[in-house]
Amino acid sequence: MNKQTVVIALGGNALLRRGEPLEAGVQRHNIQIAVKAICEVAQNYKVVLVHGNGPQVGLLALQGLEYKQVAPYPLDVLGSETQGMIGYMLMQEFKNQMPDINATCMLTQMTVDPNDPAFLNPTKPIGPIYTQDEARTLAEKYNWTIKPDGDHFRRVVPSPEPTGIIEHQAITTLIEHGHLVICTGGGGIPVQYDNGQLVGVEAVIDKDMSAALLAKQLHADALLILTDTDAVYHDWGKSSQRALRNTTPSELSQYQFEQGSMGPKIQASCEFIKQGGKVVGIGALEDGLRILQGLAGTSITQG
Repeated sequence: MNKQTVVIALGGNALLRRGEPLEAGVQRHNIQIAVKAICEVAQNYKVVLVHGNGPQVGLLALQGLEYKQVAPYPLDVLGSETQGMIGYMLMQEFKNQMPDINATCMLTQMTVDPNDPAFLNPTKPIGPIYTQDEARTLAEKYNWTIKPDGDHFRRVVPSPEPTGIIEHQAITTLIEHGHLVICTGGGGIPVQYDNGQLVGVEAVIDKDMSAALLAKQLHADALLILTDTDAVYHDWGKSSQRALRNTTPSELSQYQFEQGSMGPKIQASCEFIKQGGKVVGIGALEDGLRILQGLAGTSITQG
């Protein structure tokens, strides 16, 4: 029996959790946990894995600023570095836990519109969290845009919407040959066409939006967004909060969700469903398979 295809979006904060040191050893430990959960899904589905890179790309940018002998590398190049770094760790751990699996990481370029209004309003958090005083000092030193992130502050950069996947055909071929494909990491390397030539763009694309676009282009059976909450909540953080277990884009349009966290996940989910997708599941990493089975998390359908 042919397995259904699911695109999984794994947050960068699942690999480097809030408040943890941004170290390779910590990331490897978290990847072991993430891969264990995804392997449960991979036994029942064809898996295409998209990962975030917010903490990682921010760390590389910080390290680059400290070495004064060369100009700092742009965000598109740093994004490609995170695809290789995180992809390597994921591939290795998949092989350790499922020796018979073919896990392949693809460096993936994602086109964006240079006139996207996101360039005028940076919203994508990257790097570590700071106190307000720390954030203000760094913003003045490096000309950063800083915005609140929960009780802390983080650097934010432009996050334009993805418009196309350059390596789409290669991804499809790998899936057809039974590979678990790790691609469009960090939302994909942001690029645009300039006089017919591909050039990098100073931005970080939201990985959930890229995962939704990828799922649509692959005609995937499901999109699974794994995060650090067990479901989508209305009135999150308030005494009136309640989990939305089964919902629709129409119902979700009535609510407000935080722009830097759940908001993009809801937007990506609704776009996928409106463009013909069957189901989106959102919930905790450890519940991945149960979310797809409708036993945990939030399920979003056309209704």
